[in-house]
Amino acid sequence: MRFVYNSNDDLLPLLQNPDDPRIPDTDFGNYSAEKFERDLLGFNDGRPISEEQRALIDRSHETVRWLAEQGVKFQPIYSRQSFEKDGKHIFWGGLTLAAENEGVGLVEAELAAFLNRGGKIRYNCAATGLLIEERSVTGITVDHAGKQDTLRARSIILGSGGFEASTELRQRYIGEHWDAAKVRGTPHNTGDGLLMALEAGAAEHGYYGGCHATPMDLHMKDFGNLDLPHVERKKYRKICYFLGVMVNADGNRFVDEGKDFRNYTYAQFGRAILDQPKQFAWQIFDSKVEPLLYDEYRFEDASFVEADSLDALYRKMENIEDKAVLRATVEAYNQSIDDAVPFDPTIRDGKATKGLLLPKSNWAQAIDQPPFKAYPVTGGITFTYGGLKVNEDGAVLRADGSAIDGLYACGELVGGVFFNGYPGGSGLTSGAVFGRRAGIGAMTRRSPVPDLP
Repeated sequence: MRFVYNSNDDLLPLLQNPDDPRIPDTDFGNYSAEKFERDLLGFNDGRPISEEQRALIDRSHETVRWLAEQGVKFQPIYSRQSFEKDGKHIFWGGLTLAAENEGVGLVEAELAAFLNRGGKIRYNCAATGLLIEERSVTGITVDHAGKQDTLRARSIILGSGGFEASTELRQRYIGEHWDAAKVRGTPHNTGDGLLMALEAGAAEHGYYGGCHATPMDLHMKDFGNLDLPHVERKKYRKICYFLGVMVNADGNRFVDEGKDFRNYTYAQFGRAILDQPKQFAWQIFDSKVEPLLYDEYRFEDASFVEADSLDALYRKMENIEDKAVLRATVEAYNQSIDDAVPFDPTIRDGKATKGLLLPKSNWAQAIDQPPFKAYPVTGGITFTYGGLKVNEDGAVLRADGSAIDGLYACGELVGGVFFNGYPGGSGLTSGAVFGRRAGIGAMTRRSPVPDLP
C-alpha cells in the first residue's frame, strides 16, 4: 500500500511484527506528499492533480493508520521492494508495506474486523438493480439463491469494481484488441454496479480508456483462479523486464524497460504489450541477473525457453518470424552498453544505453552470460480507471453536479483517480481511502427511509 510517511517511526505502529530482527538494519526512507503528487502527475499526461488524487494523497497515511487501529496490520515487502546494500535492507520506490499474504491477507483481516463489529454478509445474493423512489435510491433488487427479492436501506454503497472482466465493455472503452487481455482476477467484475449507476443518472467520470494491465505469463488461464493458493496466483506475473529486454512479434524492442522502477511502469507496460502485434512479447535475460528475478520466474510451470547461446535461444522463441531482426535488435542493444557506469538495482543507476533510438535509461547490462532464458508474456488486466464522480461524502453525482440521494460509491468505481497508469500500491490505498469516506457518508446521511426491515 502506497501512502505518505516521514520515517521508520511512522511505520512501526502499523507493523504486525515490529520486533522483526531485520528492522534495525532496514532503511525505509520516506515518502512525502510532494513525492506522491509527482508520482501521480507522471501518469496524468499533462493533467493537473485531480480532486480525487488530492484526496488520495492527503488521506493516505491517516487511512492506513486507521486500518492498523482496526487490527489490519502490515509487514515490510522485503522480497520485492528492497535490495541488500552494505549490510542494510534498502527500500526503493516509495512502496514499503503489505498485509501478510498480500491481497488475500488484507481481505481476511478486513473481513474479521467487519464481522467483529457486527457486520453481516449475504452470500449467493446478487444485486440486480437499484430501487429508486422519487429520485432517491432506497434499496436494491437481488437474486438470492435463485429467488427475487428487494432489500430496502437508508444508503447503498456501490463497491462492485470495474468492467475488466467484460469483453464487450473492454472493447467499447479501451480498444477492439482488448478481447485478448487475460483477466487477473474474478470473471464477475463485468461492470454491473457501474451500469446500474449510469442507468440511475450518474455521470461517467475519469479516463475510460485507461486500465491497470500487468505483464503476465502468455499461457496463464483467461481468468484468475481462486482455488489456487496465494503464492500460486502470483506466479503468472512477469515484472522483472527492467533486468533484461522485451521484444515483440516483429523482433523489436517497444518500451524503455529501464525508464523507472518497475513500480511506476508495470501497469503501463502490460498495456504496451497488448498494443503489439499478436498481443504478446518475449522477455530475455541472461544468467547474471537470474538471482535477481522474482520468484514468479521460478515456479515449476512458468513458461520459458532456455539455451546456451543466443542463436539457439532465438530458434526456440516462437511467433517471431524474422529471427534476423530479433538478432539485430539484441546485438544493437548489447553494443550500446556503457560499461563505465556501475549497475545498482537499489537506485535509478543511470546505466543507460548509448546511441539507440529507443533507449534503456537504467540498469542496462549486456545480455552475454549463458545460459539465456526468454519468457513469453501478454497483458493481464487488473482493474479499469473510468468510473463515477463522487463528492467529498462519497455520494454519486449526476452530470449537473447534484448528488443522487442515497447512492454512494468507492473503490474501482471512483473515476478520476488514475489516468495513463499509476504508481504501484496506489490501488489498494485508493480503495481504503474512498471506501472509508463512502462509509462515513452513508452512515451519516440524514434522510432515513421509513419502515426499514
